[in-house]
Formats: sequence, C-alpha cells, structure tokens
Amino acid sequence: MVRNRNYRIAVLPGDGTGPEVVREALKALNTVAQKESFKVEEVPFDLGGDRYLRTGEILPESVLAELKTFDAILLGAIGHPDVKPGILEKGLLLELRFQLDQYINLRPVILYPGVDTPLKDKGPEDIDFVVVRENTEGLYAGSGGFLRKGTPHEVAIQESVNTRMGVERCLRFAFDFCRNRNARKKLTLCGKTNVLTYAFDLWQRVFHQLAEEYPDIQTDYAHVDATCMWMVKNPEWFDVIVTDNMFGDIITDLGAMIQGGMGIAAGGNINPEGVSMFEPIGGSAPKYTGQNIINPMAAIAAAQMMLEHLGEKVAAGRIESAIRKVVVQDLKNLSAGQMGYSTSEVGDLVADHIIRGA
Repeated sequence: MVRNRNYRIAVLPGDGTGPEVVREALKALNTVAQKESFKVEEVPFDLGGDRYLRTGEILPESVLAELKTFDAILLGAIGHPDVKPGILEKGLLLELRFQLDQYINLRPVILYPGVDTPLKDKGPEDIDFVVVRENTEGLYAGSGGFLRKGTPHEVAIQESVNTRMGVERCLRFAFDFCRNRNARKKLTLCGKTNVLTYAFDLWQRVFHQLAEEYPDIQTDYAHVDATCMWMVKNPEWFDVIVTDNMFGDIITDLGAMIQGGMGIAAGGNINPEGVSMFEPIGGSAPKYTGQNIINPMAAIAAAQMMLEHLGEKVAAGRIESAIRKVVVQDLKNLSAGQMGYSTSEVGDLVADHIIRGA
C-alpha cells in the first residue's frame, strides 16, 4: 500500500518575530519536500495578539474546528506587548492543547557540536536527552478560584488535577518512546513524592506498574529539585525524563539553556492519535520584530520534529543534518544580531545544505 505523502499544514505565525522564524522553517520544509518528493500544502491562520486587539477574538470555534482537519500545526510564537499576560497563553496556547488533546509535550535537549553551553567541561556527548511532559492536566488544568477577591482576606486556590487516565497515557508514551529512542533505554520519573503526596503517589504507582510491562527499560526516580541539580552537574545521566505539566514546563527551560539557549530549542505538542502542533520554545521577542536578526533555528528544528512525527524520517534527518552543519560551519553565535547572518540568510544556509545533501 502506497502511503499518502500529501500533507496539509496549518501555519500559525503568531506574534512578534514569529512570522520571521516561521518563514525560514517553511523554507526548509519546502526545500526538503522537493528533495524527497512529497507535497506540503500550507494554510496560514491569523491567530494571536494582533487579531485579539483588532477583533477581541482569540480562538473562534469555527477556526478550532478547521484546525482539527489538518495533518499538523506549525506555530511561530504567541505573546504581544499590548495584551495582558495570560490572555493569549490561556486562550490560545493552552486551549489548543486541551481542545486538540495534545497530551504530550515532547522536548529534545540536544547540544549540537559547535554550540556553546554554560556547563563547564560538558559537550554534545553529555547533553542528549528528551523530556516527556504531561500537557493537559496538573496545575494548568485551570481548576481553582478566588474567595473574597480584592479584600484583605482574599484566598486564591489553584489545584493540580491528575487523572489515572491522563497519568497512564503520558507514562506509557514515555516508556514506548524510551524503548525506541536508542540503546540506553533509561527512563527517569521526575516528581516530588515527599511533599506532593497525593498527585505523585498516583504518578509513582502507575510508573512502577507499567515498568513491569517494559522489562528492557531501566527506571529510576528523582525529585524535581534534584533533577535540576543533576541537569546542571551531570546531564549525561539522563536519557528520557517523564514528568507532570508544571515541573515539565520548568525543567525544559533549564534544558534549553544547557543546550545553548532558546534559539535552538524546539518542542512538540503531541496527540498520537490526532493533530499535533510544533513550535520553537523561545517567545515572540517583540523588541526584535521586523529587524531580520532573530535566530530561526528553533523554528526550523520544530519543522524537523513535525516531519519526524508525520513519518518522513529521511526528510527530518536531512533537516537535522543541515542544522548541525550550519551551527558548526557558519554561525558565530546563536543570539539575535550576533549570528553573523540575518534571519533569512540562516534559512538560506539550511536550505542550501539540504539541497547539497547535508
């Protein structure tokens, strides 16, 4: 049976420098599609701060219904200086994750050769692991509220929601991912069992129960504070880390720093049975908007992750190889304005390496 290799991609450029980095991600995507003889149909969507300020809309029901029909979503950035923090993040990013049931946040932490890390005496052989973060429950589920708001006796309650179904499907994804990733096959549960005795009692019990089904996987546990310490001191200890929504949000930003910064870090919001969304980890960086100096590598890596998810593994490998070549051979620095090239020129370099076989 011949696999359908025509992909409909919803493109959400978003705010700030999002459109600039998405442009370069699409450049790499279209270049590798031509090289590997598959087709990509890109459909742009006007979602983000500008639309909200113009219309008051964040994520209309009709748009959400349309997004559900695509093969994948490529997101640039969300965050507008004229929109109060939390409005777009909750109304767009979290709503997409919840409504599309993207229950896994997948974050590779890879230090490419030629990229500087702030960790002394650590290199690419030491920093190469993946964080599997539960993406639709925990403290981000939105359960809670206020009592006597605005008074001296105000009470704010934010509850962490952890269901057996949500925990188990996240852990099972992590076990399967770990089994298929490489020869190490080591899975670490990151939690806080000594204080969060209800939520992580559930996580730990399910973790140990599933471990019996995966005898080839080495398992261990670390408190979230210890995980942060070891990510800095001995990152080579980690292969795959699985954790809840809040802790995953924190440790993946630490992971981005040790792999060289937000300019190289990409992630995926995964629904293994539905529509997944891929994005650079860095924000919208509004102060650099329109200057053509922002680093597009994270967005290009997000496109690579998207192709991997869609089953185009050879094409994904070509983009990753091109990224490695560019950071080793061409870029002086990963920071905005210090790369030695403009945003569009970095995209051209990646495309050129893809064309030449990278």
